Amino acid sequence: MTPAMGSELAVQALTSGDAPPARWLMFLHGILGRGGNWRGIARRTIARAPTWGALLVDLRAHGDSRGLTPPDTVARCAADLAGYAATLEAPVEGVLGHSFGGKVALAYAEDAPALRKLFVVDSYPGPRPGGRGSESVLRVLGMLGALPPRFAERDDFVAHVTGAGFSEGLARWLAQSLDRGDDGTYAFGLDLARIKALLDDYFARDLTPVIDPPRAGLEACLVVGERSEVFGEEERAHAEELAARHAGVEVAVVPDAGHWIHADAPERLVALLAERLA
Repeated sequence: MTPAMGSELAVQALTSGDAPPARWLMFLHGILGRGGNWRGIARRTIARAPTWGALLVDLRAHGDSRGLTPPDTVARCAADLAGYAATLEAPVEGVLGHSFGGKVALAYAEDAPALRKLFVVDSYPGPRPGGRGSESVLRVLGMLGALPPRFAERDDFVAHVTGAGFSEGLARWLAQSLDRGDDGTYAFGLDLARIKALLDDYFARDLTPVIDPPRAGLEACLVVGERSEVFGEEERAHAEELAARHAGVEVAVVPDAGHWIHADAPERLVALLAERLA
């Protein structure tokens, strides 16, 4: 199920037992990430909800899904998922998307009648002019755009990123996207023009209508980090208002967590998911 870096969507499937799962939950990463970022959360979630299997997706222009042709938009990401879901024997009944992946999850839910569970993790459904709330991501992209073309060692890349004022954890996370050349040196492998195109569309799109109201049978959970920079007072109030008006919409605030909820509060997130998948 995991094609090499090419023209197909790269997906890793996880199950909790020997029998095929009755249904699938897709995990969608944020910008500059890859499906494997969610492996730990996915394994622990399906261990507690064993009728579900997990699909770790590398979204277009990320990970091993770099060969999918542009244009690069949220809608095209959702279409990639729909095409993949159509090849599966069991239905995709759930989708979780973090940050950029949250809007992809919403776009996928727009035309996925089998979908029952939608988890939008620290991703505001409405437009975000100027990338409001994602200033740190924009700083990372600026740094990546000024990288030297190649590095002798992976650790040289890490040292460069930390020297630019970013954390070692972020540097090693970004190093997952390094490609090794025939000469043994390393270069950052993601096409930043394509990444920027995806981000620009993400900031511009308003996918609130997907859950205002949600279609019958769809339960949408907006998972918000207590210390989130994405959800300011205005965004939090709008989310709470949606939940108050629609029985199928819930806002779940995760204490002691920022934007990276799966890293800040993994146990709380797994418990939240397992409870709603039961």
